[in-house]
Amino acid sequence: MTALLQIDGLVMRFPIAGSRAVVQAVNGISFEIGEGETLGLVGESGSGKTTVGRCILGLIQPTAGAIRFRGQDVVGGARRQQRELRSKVQLVFQEPAESLDPRQTIGSSIAEPLVARRVEASERRARLLEAVTMVGLDAEMLELYPAELSAGQQQRVGIARAMITRPELVVLDEPTSALDPTARAEIIELLQRIQQARGTSYLFISHDLSTVRFISHRVAVMYLGMIVELGAAATVFSRPGHPYSVGLLSSVLLPNPRITMASSVSLRGEIPSPINLPNGCYLASRCPFVIERCQREMPAASDLNSGHVVHCFRHADVEARDQEVDAFALFQDEAERILGVGDIAQAG
Repeated sequence: MTALLQIDGLVMRFPIAGSRAVVQAVNGISFEIGEGETLGLVGESGSGKTTVGRCILGLIQPTAGAIRFRGQDVVGGARRQQRELRSKVQLVFQEPAESLDPRQTIGSSIAEPLVARRVEASERRARLLEAVTMVGLDAEMLELYPAELSAGQQQRVGIARAMITRPELVVLDEPTSALDPTARAEIIELLQRIQQARGTSYLFISHDLSTVRFISHRVAVMYLGMIVELGAAATVFSRPGHPYSVGLLSSVLLPNPRITMASSVSLRGEIPSPINLPNGCYLASRCPFVIERCQREMPAASDLNSGHVVHCFRHADVEARDQEVDAFALFQDEAERILGVGDIAQAG
């Protein structure tokens, strides 16, 4: 797999006004995203997921570390080079209504990135029609305003605006959290169709683990600014090697009483403050697998197999707790069986 985006030792600190203390939002993370790949980024609120996305997009300047897009330095590159890269990396916001100017028509909002890049009017019109067709909107809707659309339609507008520059990477920051279940499923299906047609790569930031499991090729689990586990989605969801990953998966209630998680891990206690992080593993005060070494030393990355990386001294004990079960995949298969999705696809 060819790496499209490479992150190496990314650090982000936010100063606190009137104090020498800083918020340690991102703490030396490294990962990459391949061409045509979806990397899911999950974790609790405050884990640093959105901050990582903002650094990649150039909306904030990281404190340290390297961000390379096709080998080019995004952080330290020339201003002209950074402008060129911005058209290749786009963002879809969490709240579709808030991301659209209520005084602009849909057509103006979608075409705005091309206006900023001084694309000629004739080409703008052609690419505008291409974008709205791609996301399943009618050309007649281009003269409407955001308030005249449903939340699902508004998010389609947001996706069209991101795709109109023909980006190679799109950062999706909770793109379905504001939508009802039907609209959420439609948007996920749309994103997958676009990826298949264009080979677009996604960084999918979300709390919705069911959606992350469905759309992602690989998953990175963040806790207090660190990636504690990274691997293929099927592996992380069926055989997590970090106690925090197990705790996250255990917290999800699937809407089928016959399908349950193989076991649960209870993470008790308070989350440490990102202003004053403890020595050693950040999860030590909450982890049922903790040993004395965890409290004084940060676990290094352990490559378990085929790129499945875990930062935990006791990953073998975590993995050995029960049989390998991917409850999310079982639920997806059961839902498709009940709804007859496979039969419909074959009939089509």
